[in-house]
Amino acid sequence: MYKLLFLFLMSFVSAQNYRFVYEYKMKPDVNKKDSIITDYMNLDTDGKKSYFYNSAKYERDSAYTASKNYKDLLSAKSYDQNLSYIIEKDYLKKTMNFYDKFKTVNLLVADNEAPKWNIQKEFLKINNINCQKATANYKGRIWEAWFSKDYPVSDGPYKFSGLPGLVVSLKDSENDHVFNLIQIKKINGIFSFLPKSNKQMTFAEYKKTMNSFTFSNDDVESISINKQIGKADIQLKDGYIAQLGTNDMKSGKLDEKISRLLKRTNNYIEKD
Repeated sequence: MYKLLFLFLMSFVSAQNYRFVYEYKMKPDVNKKDSIITDYMNLDTDGKKSYFYNSAKYERDSAYTASKNYKDLLSAKSYDQNLSYIIEKDYLKKTMNFYDKFKTVNLLVADNEAPKWNIQKEFLKINNINCQKATANYKGRIWEAWFSKDYPVSDGPYKFSGLPGLVVSLKDSENDHVFNLIQIKKINGIFSFLPKSNKQMTFAEYKKTMNSFTFSNDDVESISINKQIGKADIQLKDGYIAQLGTNDMKSGKLDEKISRLLKRTNNYIEKD
């Protein structure tokens, strides 16, 4: 009976597009555990595929694509450069593709390893959603998830899928990476900004590439200086906009300052 109900609900969900919005708290530096970044990530699904990506980056890119107005880039919400990636999951093929960009090169990490869950007989109501506990040892971390069968979507934030319901809350044992579902809404169409001509690599190679970043003038696409508020917006060729004070630009060693500002996390969600 449950299987028939689940199939019915899945066919209902697959006929519509949904967006699940997660608040994401991460600690970017293993040596500064009191430093926390809060950002917002979207999970779009049409019942066949899903896309997990940064909400603010998507809004900015969508506005600029529609208007081609540089001001839309500068006025958009900021986001952390560590969270510019996109994850595509294909439910039928059981594949996952991780996309990001290094300077002007589009990167792709193909990954078919989903978490192996241990479902617990523990239940909790989170924001009026009935949830059940599950745990997994995945990518070098121990994870605790609370999922809900009220939403028959076997998916969740990042690469976390495979449970008989939607992941509502997720955290690792060190609280370095914490996801909480904060909004569910129907949408007309799902994410459609996948990069093309990607360089494929392993995740270990991806981390090594990202951590090798050093800034040079060749990385700059444009600079916008607002003297009234003492701020400079530096748009890099990968699309990210870094902000500096105009006094910082005058005081020398600009390359070193921007390199420090854009330093990648040493506390990746995947340890291995």
